[in-house]
Amino acid sequence: MDAKKRQRYEKISIELTKLVGGRENIQGVAHCATRLRIVLNDNDLADLKAIEDVDLAKGVFVAGDQVQIIFGAGLVNDVYEVFAEYNNMKNMSLSDLKTVANKKMNPLQRIIKALSDVFVDIMPGILAAALLTGLSGVLGNMEFVQANDTLYGINRLINISSGAIFGFLPLAVAYSACKRFGGRPILGIVMGCIMLSDSLANAYSAAQGTVEVTTLHLFGFGVDLVGFQGGIIVALLMGFVTAKLDIFFEKKVPEVIRLLLSPLLTTLVGALLLFTAIGPVGRGLSSGITNVLVWMTQNLGVFGYAIFAGLQQLVVITGLHHIFGAIEAQLLADTGRNFLNPLMSVAIIAQGGAVLGYLVRHRNNVKTRELCIPSFVSVLFGITEPALFGINLRYRFPIIGGCIGGALGGIVVYVTNLAAVGFGTTVLPGIALADPAGNGYVNYIIAHGIAIAGGFLMTLILGRFMDKVQDEETTPGAGQVTGAESTSEGQPEETPKNLPKETESPAEEEFFGYADGQMIAMEDVKDDTFANKVLGDGVAVLPSEGKVYAPADGVIMSVFDTKHALCFASRYGTEILIHIGVDTVNLQGKYFTAHVKDGDSVKKGQLLVTFDKDQIEKAGYDTVIPMIFTDLPEEKEIEKSEPCQMTRQTKAVVVRFHNG
Repeated sequence: MDAKKRQRYEKISIELTKLVGGRENIQGVAHCATRLRIVLNDNDLADLKAIEDVDLAKGVFVAGDQVQIIFGAGLVNDVYEVFAEYNNMKNMSLSDLKTVANKKMNPLQRIIKALSDVFVDIMPGILAAALLTGLSGVLGNMEFVQANDTLYGINRLINISSGAIFGFLPLAVAYSACKRFGGRPILGIVMGCIMLSDSLANAYSAAQGTVEVTTLHLFGFGVDLVGFQGGIIVALLMGFVTAKLDIFFEKKVPEVIRLLLSPLLTTLVGALLLFTAIGPVGRGLSSGITNVLVWMTQNLGVFGYAIFAGLQQLVVITGLHHIFGAIEAQLLADTGRNFLNPLMSVAIIAQGGAVLGYLVRHRNNVKTRELCIPSFVSVLFGITEPALFGINLRYRFPIIGGCIGGALGGIVVYVTNLAAVGFGTTVLPGIALADPAGNGYVNYIIAHGIAIAGGFLMTLILGRFMDKVQDEETTPGAGQVTGAESTSEGQPEETPKNLPKETESPAEEEFFGYADGQMIAMEDVKDDTFANKVLGDGVAVLPSEGKVYAPADGVIMSVFDTKHALCFASRYGTEILIHIGVDTVNLQGKYFTAHVKDGDSVKKGQLLVTFDKDQIEKAGYDTVIPMIFTDLPEEKEIEKSEPCQMTRQTKAVVVRFHNG
């Protein structure tokens, strides 16, 4: 990561930490593919509205007791690295974060979240199988493929590959579930192998009556030796049971024989439970889920389809939508057709239509274009988080328009009897999964066209009555916030909690020399980020000694763990960042000593940080010290002194208050 990016992310980290209630309110932090996930002690302390406006953030929401901030694929990794480093939580994994978050969930939430996690882990394999299935279906309907030996052979290999992945899906689920619930993954694989053993009658053949089933008698009960092909629910249950058995026996078996006896007991007891209890219960649950879904299509008809497609994206908001993978897999195993996939797909594209509707209403807003266009592109590939949290939920009426568009698409899915032959992908790549029977590909396009049009038009219509933001954009001065944010009583809210209250702002406030040395203009700093004022305007010092002092009375908002930088707020709320050196974060605190901590009240001229100037320069780093005004409100402006020899008596910057 280059210095310019790092310093931008440092500013984001400082702002986010403040907006979520400070370091003391953060329990844990991790990230997934697109979201920075933060678990807080008290979610009410987080200013979600302000977080939406943080640099590079595309949206924010609370799900599963996590504050989740959308940054997007790739970018979130870099933001997380700096944010976690800033809050001293860099070694926390997503698994650790889930453990922390789970403590705040009720039992039902924990169960649903755990099931979601199981399918997230194996989704790449499921996606590969789904796409291969769709590709095989497309090629299989082409006459020239059938007539060409090589193409026919390739298609056969594709078909075998996809069938093999789906055929062994219960094994993958058992592995992932065992891993998720704390067992050794290899034992989950062993249990999956038992479920699909050739010594058992094939479940599909047994259901058709084409194979003889052997029955054992255990404890007076008959146990049919039938395999668990397609037994996704059984695999989930067995993964959980195997993990708990493994944990139990690892604790109870004496260490001297643990390596031999613990896995033996786990496998033996697990196998007995599989055939006597878990298997029958899991088959019953599987049958029940499938029967309910089939009943919905047969009895609720078009209304059932419309309701599901209209509301499905609201489940995405909770972050628990991956649980549909288990249902889809079971539906395919039981019926061979997956009608949920196209319903979810039209629900997704309808939210994309809502994004386009919002974009049209705000087409003259540059920031809106920058947000809407990439969000819509993500929707085309089945990823709705940037659209949902960056736009549709944020402005409310687009999410309603998108849901209505999804319901319209669901009606088309019902009328055309559209279904998929796999699962795991939607929208543009999802067309490969469409069941070609009954003009399936054409119907897929029609359903998505109506859904996106419905989301687009309904958002335009609703926007005429509900779009307050556009009114603010077109009214001079409307919607602008100047100065500090206001509380519900309308009084300015202080940024640091322990700043002394001032009855009124002065006409100006003064910031004095914070280091002895030669003061230079920010433009002369030999670093593009500082020189181009990416983090804000200010001044810089070429220090003559390794000491940094407080430039005014105020409060220390935060000291970086690496001690190379700190954030300070004056008693009037003016915030500054004092950054010692360029790229000195790489020293990881070596040569730096902090003499203050977060929350300390300080007086002008008080020693804040000392550093070994000579050693830092020998290590190849520039020791210039910029003082940056990071978040200056519109009613304030800075007036900088001319470059000179700076001491603690030098008046470096004067902040003037227009409305003071």
